[in-house]
Amino acid sequence: MKDLSLFLGCLIPNRYPGIEKATKLVLDRLMIRWSELKEASCCPAPGVFRSFDQITWLTLASRNIILAEEKNTDLLTICNGCFSSLMDANNILKNDSELRAQVNTHLKKISKEYKGTIEVRHIIEFLDKEIGKEKIDQLIQRPLELRVAVHYGCHLLKPTKARKLGGAEYPIFFDGLVEATGAISVPYEGKNSCCGAGGGVRSAMLETSLKMTEYKLERMKKAGVDCIVEACPFCHLQYDGGQVELAKGGKIFNIPVVHYSQLLGLALGYSIEEVGLHLNAIRNPEFENKVARIQKKDASIK
Repeated sequence: MKDLSLFLGCLIPNRYPGIEKATKLVLDRLMIRWSELKEASCCPAPGVFRSFDQITWLTLASRNIILAEEKNTDLLTICNGCFSSLMDANNILKNDSELRAQVNTHLKKISKEYKGTIEVRHIIEFLDKEIGKEKIDQLIQRPLELRVAVHYGCHLLKPTKARKLGGAEYPIFFDGLVEATGAISVPYEGKNSCCGAGGGVRSAMLETSLKMTEYKLERMKKAGVDCIVEACPFCHLQYDGGQVELAKGGKIFNIPVVHYSQLLGLALGYSIEEVGLHLNAIRNPEFENKVARIQKKDASIK
């Protein structure tokens, strides 16, 4: 297993720094060798650049990949969109010599060359394949007695052939990692549908976007969950900020939104403040009190 370069993307440093902090705490606790990918740019966003100009998208994405190649590390993403853009670009350039030559012509202007020597990983895929839920379970200090609505997100699973994660239509690998923390992954209708943010829908058609979010939130609430757990800051933003926008129209859900790094951080003994959940727009005292009670319990003996 190679060392990892952590790719933060745009949304996490600018809107949800708590996810960044939680991820770094978790990686250290799991004794994973990592370093931050310095001088990285936007991935770039998969639903925009690649739709309009493939070469521009591939050139921008490959520059980020090259930064990891130069360190001889795999690239670790904590965002579904970043994972999609960088993984797809990496796969295309590894397998298409003509496109690779075109991209390298542009990269030569900044003294860079894409070689295709590393892999792009997503934190959920990485933890599932390289660490495993059994080892995570052994490290848990505060088993979480929470009912969780797991949201995979579109770009983590599709396209199926490129992701090779298995069971893309009825996935269970993320649920397994969630349940390794002691939480319960609660089934709910529409689990694998979109949060409403992707593909530029949120930016271009906010009303339609929020209808998609409302559909998901209604079914999560009906299932009686304590929180939503996702693996992507854009999904996080859609559920967190989306609930604020829906509340303006009188539709109140008040379901806390938690990135998996934050959930795992809580189970490893870190507080709500240490994993940055207090920075979310949606704050639910009942949820936070429940977590606080868990944190006060004696560490579990594994």
